[in-house]
Amino acid sequence: MESMIKKYQQQFKKAKGEMSKWDDLQSLFLSHFRNASSIIARLQIIQNSKNYASLNSVGGIGVAVMQKQMDSLQTILLSMKNTLEDFRAVVLSLEKLQYDGKQLAKGISNQINKKQLQHRIGVKPTLANCIDGLVLLHEMHLAEYLLKSSLVSALSALALKPNSSDLGAFHQLLVDQPNLQNEEVQYIFDIIFAEEIC
Repeated sequence: MESMIKKYQQQFKKAKGEMSKWDDLQSLFLSHFRNASSIIARLQIIQNSKNYASLNSVGGIGVAVMQKQMDSLQTILLSMKNTLEDFRAVVLSLEKLQYDGKQLAKGISNQINKKQLQHRIGVKPTLANCIDGLVLLHEMHLAEYLLKSSLVSALSALALKPNSSDLGAFHQLLVDQPNLQNEEVQYIFDIIFAEEIC
C-alpha cells in the first residue's frame, strides 16, 4: 500500500510541474488580453475623424491607423490562440496523469476492497485521496481551459462592437480563474504530501 502511495506522489509531482507551466501561461495570456483590450478600447476613437484634428489633411490617415491597429489586434489574437494550445497541452497532460492514476488503481482493485481504499496509514493520504485528487485537478483545469477558449472567441466578436464593461468583465474572469480555487488545489497537494510537511 505504501509503495502505491509513493507512485501516486510521483504522479502529483508531475502534476505540480504542469501547474507551474499553467501559471506561466496565465501571465502571458493576461498580457496578451490587456494588449488586445487596449486596441479594442481605442477602435471607436480611431474611427471618429474629429479626433484627428489637423492630421485630417493627410490623405487616408484614419484608414491607415485603423488598418495598423487591426493588424496588431489580429497578431495578438493569434498569440492568444497559440497560448490556448499550450493550455490545452497542460490539460491533456493532467488527463493522462488522471488516466494513469486510475490504471494504477485498477491494477490493485482485485487485491483491495473499498474500505482499504479509504484506509490511512499515519499522515499519508488514502488511495482514494490520490485518485480523487488527480481527477479533480484535471476537471478544474479542463473547465478553466474551456472558459478561456470561450473568452477568446467572444473577444474576437467584441472587436467588431466594442463595449468597455464587457472587456472589464472578461478581464476579471481571466484574472480570477473561477474554475481554479487556489485553496482547493493547495489542499489536494497538502493531503498528498502530508508527511513531507510534517
